[in-house]
Order: sequence, then C-alpha cells, then structure tokens
Amino acid sequence: MNILMTRPLIDSEDLMEKLFSKGHKILHLPTLKILSLNMNPINPDKYNAFVFTSSNAVRNLKLLNENKKIICFCVGSITEKIARQFGFQNTVSAGGNVNALKNLIENSKSISEKSKIAYFCGDNISYNLDSELKKEGFDIIKIINYSAEKIISLSEENKKIIEKNVPDLIFVYSLRSAQSFIEIIKNHSLYPLMTGSTVMCISKKVADFFKLVGWKKIEVFNPGEELLKL
Repeated sequence: MNILMTRPLIDSEDLMEKLFSKGHKILHLPTLKILSLNMNPINPDKYNAFVFTSSNAVRNLKLLNENKKIICFCVGSITEKIARQFGFQNTVSAGGNVNALKNLIENSKSISEKSKIAYFCGDNISYNLDSELKKEGFDIIKIINYSAEKIISLSEENKKIIEKNVPDLIFVYSLRSAQSFIEIIKNHSLYPLMTGSTVMCISKKVADFFKLVGWKKIEVFNPGEELLKL
C-alpha cells in the first residue's frame, strides 16, 4: 500500500518506520514548517501545571531553570513522550483529544481552580482551550511559542515520485495542514490524481473540510491508532 504522510519528518519518522517495516511504501509530503518564536523563558516555579496540545509546544519551550517536577497535561501519547524526553517527570496524557484534555484537567486532583496554569500552543489553534477552562474558573495563561507556516511548494522530483506512486492513504493531522495540502496538489496539477485516495483525518473538522472541497473517500482516526486503520 502507498501511504502519504503530511506531518514534518520529526513528528512522523517513528510511524513511517513502522509502516515501512510492514511492507508499505511511504511517501512524505510535509505541509507545515514549524518555526520557534522568540518567547521569553518561563519560570516553572511560578506555575502549578503546564498544558501542551502538541509536541511542538514542548520542543519550543524555554525555561529559566531545570525544575521539571511540575505536572504536565499532554494532549496525547506522542506529546507526553516528548515531554518525558525533555525531562519532565510528572506527565499525563489525554489520549489525543483536546476535549478529553479539558476533562482531564478539570477532574485532576493534582490541581485546583486556584492553581496557576501555563498553556503552550502554536499560533493557529482550532479549539480555545484556555477560554473554556477560564469559564470553569481556572487561572490559565496561553503562551504561543511556535508558529506553523504553510508549505505550498513541491519539487519536480517529488511530484514525479507521487505521480508514479499514487497514494492509497493520506494522513492529515490538522485543518491548517489540510488547507496547505489542497493548495499543493492544486498548484502542481495533482488534484485529479489524488482524489481517488482515501484521506485519513485526525478530526471531524478536518474531515468536513475535505468534504467541502469535494473529496469522496474520507475517514477519521485517533492519533496513535494509524496502524489499526490499515
């Protein structure tokens, strides 16, 4: 099976290796470029908890000291894994869903509504987690520490590779990535070739976008369950 991954290599390398080991042919078409922002270093001693809705939020974190005992609420297992690699010792995962992350924070016995929470995210989000938690009385501050820039270019060499190996499955991990992907394939005359592929969407919002642009074969998956969808 030909499988196209749209995530940056740093986020998809492990999964690509697993797919390759099972005999699948892997195509890589990154749709977003992650850029670190010049944020001021954060003093973890001033907060009771950190919240991360992506692994990029962890990778682009800057701290004033090495206090890594603070509890970290992570949207999914990959983000939690990166937080662990970053040195954080007290991490919990919501299983890949932002609504589940909100419920996890609200029901946690490790913090209270008086706790001070820092929420790290990118410049383009689809769910205002901080606003929803503020409605529940939590003291939370949103800190944007990275940006996701659209990639809309494609080399002639990679275009030829895709034309010769039309993907059976395409994994898309965000609405912004979906928008960038459509721009790429339209700009490089690949749209008619690709619409016969099944697009695997990380959320209903992403799936609705593909329906809107006329895609026919659409499925929704949970992060971490990609192999189960094959």
